[in-house]
Amino acid sequence: MLKFVILLSAVACALGGTIPEGLLPQLDGRIVGGYDTSITTFPWQISLQRNGGHSCGGSIYSSYIIVTAAHCLQSVSASSLKVRAGSSYWNSGGTLVNVAAFRNHEGYNPSTMVNDIAVIRLSSSLGFTSSIKAIGLANYNPANGALATVSGWGTQSSGSSSIPSQLQYVNLSIVSQSQCASATYGYGSQIKSTMICAYANGKDSCQGDSGGPLVSGAVLVGVVSWGYGCAYPNYPGVYADVAVLRPWVVSAANSV
Repeated sequence: MLKFVILLSAVACALGGTIPEGLLPQLDGRIVGGYDTSITTFPWQISLQRNGGHSCGGSIYSSYIIVTAAHCLQSVSASSLKVRAGSSYWNSGGTLVNVAAFRNHEGYNPSTMVNDIAVIRLSSSLGFTSSIKAIGLANYNPANGALATVSGWGTQSSGSSSIPSQLQYVNLSIVSQSQCASATYGYGSQIKSTMICAYANGKDSCQGDSGGPLVSGAVLVGVVSWGYGCAYPNYPGVYADVAVLRPWVVSAANSV
């Protein structure tokens, strides 16, 4: 059966809890088969907001720096963006901070999704609390099959036009780069050196989760990037590989 790539909801801005028609992305990032959760369980999670609506996820790297996906920041200005941190709800609570600047990976390619990572600098510092904390970057990738968790406010089914107000999470298993590119799954040569995958039957990230955290071993191992549909059999979610891209993130965080 012919499949097509649905570009993760990075570009999609979900105004009023819905993703406006015509703004649906070409790649999919979403939570399917997940559960309600509290921000105190995922205190590094943020909602990246565009013109007042949830657009993407992201992870707190430091009090001023957020890590997200490069595809979330295409054709936007810093002045149109805000970050909500410290709330289980994308549309209320916590702290809402303006974005001062951002930097996409210079090698990001929207056709192949290579280097799909970016950093955001906030206009004011986040005060760390039990619900606002930074997360460390992975130095190496977890083993194939290792437990991982992805969280976000993305849609709960492929093609849906509405997003939940409360933060969701789902448990997945790491699929190594070599395994993800093998005949076991459907992507083949589309899996590149800056990507890592995660999979569970009937569970996935979806539109609106783009840029959000894939966490394993209490560190950030992936950034929600792309996939074929949401929770399609034999098509894992694909993430920017944080261990591989770590040197760029550290450098960019110091210069953005």
